[in-house]
Amino acid sequence: MGFLTGKTAIITGAGRAVLSDGRCGSIGYGIATAYAKEGCNLVITGRNMKKLTDAKEELESKYGIKVLAVQADVSEGQDNKAVVENVVKQAVDTFGGIDVLINNAQASASGVTLADHTLEQFNLAMYSGLYATFFYMQACYPYLAKSKGTVINFASGAGLFGNFGQCSYAAAKEGIRGLTRVAATEWGKDGINVNIVCPLAWTAQLEQFEKAYPEAFKANVKMPPMGHYADPETEIGRGCVALAHPDFKYMSGETLTFEGGMGLRP
Repeated sequence: MGFLTGKTAIITGAGRAVLSDGRCGSIGYGIATAYAKEGCNLVITGRNMKKLTDAKEELESKYGIKVLAVQADVSEGQDNKAVVENVVKQAVDTFGGIDVLINNAQASASGVTLADHTLEQFNLAMYSGLYATFFYMQACYPYLAKSKGTVINFASGAGLFGNFGQCSYAAAKEGIRGLTRVAATEWGKDGINVNIVCPLAWTAQLEQFEKAYPEAFKANVKMPPMGHYADPETEIGRGCVALAHPDFKYMSGETLTFEGGMGLRP
C-alpha cells in the first residue's frame, strides 16, 4: 500500500459519475480512486446517495479500504453548520481523526449571463462552494491541527480569467481561493498544508456543459497545450495525492493549475 495507508480523507462531491464513453467522469471520484490506491480510508459526501453508494462499493471492493458515504448538501435555507459538523463527527467516530480535507463539491448555473442571473442561481454557487468550504474547514481544523494534515480546495480558471456566463461560479471560486490563502497564512503555525487547485479536466459536467451551452463552451474552454484535458484520476487525483505528501509542505498557500499532461504550475 501507499504512504496514505491508515490515514483518513474527507472528499466532498465524490459520488461516482461516468462520461458517455464509460470513463471516469467526476473529479471527486477520480481523487477518491487515487487516494484509495494509496491505502487511504475515505469519507465521501454529495447530494446523490446512489452515486455515493456506487462509489463506496467499487472503492472498497477494488482497493480494500473503508469508505464512509454521507449524504450532505450545503444549500440555502438550512442549518449548514450542523450538516457539516454531522459529517465530521461521523468521520471522527468511524476513523478516529482526519488527515486530509478536500473541498471539491460545487454546483452552479453555468451558461447564464450576469444580467440574467437570479439570486437563487447565485446562492446555489455560493452555498454549495464557498460556504461549504468555509464550514468544512472550520469543523475539520482541530483534527487537522492534531494530525498536521492537509487541506486541498478547488477553484477554477473561470474566476482567474472571468469566463463568460459563469458569474456566480467564478465568484464562488475566487472566494474559495481567497479563503485558502488566509488559511495557509493562519494555519501554517499548526503544520497544516493548505493549497488551491484550478483544474481543467474532462468530466461528465463539462461534457453536459458543452451540449447545453455550445457557444459558452467554445468561448471559455480552451484545449491545453498538451492536446488533452486532464484525467480526473491519473492527473487530478494523483496531483492531489502529491499535495498530501510531507514534501509539499513548503508549497502551502500556492494556487496550482492542473491541465492536460499533468502539471503543477504555481
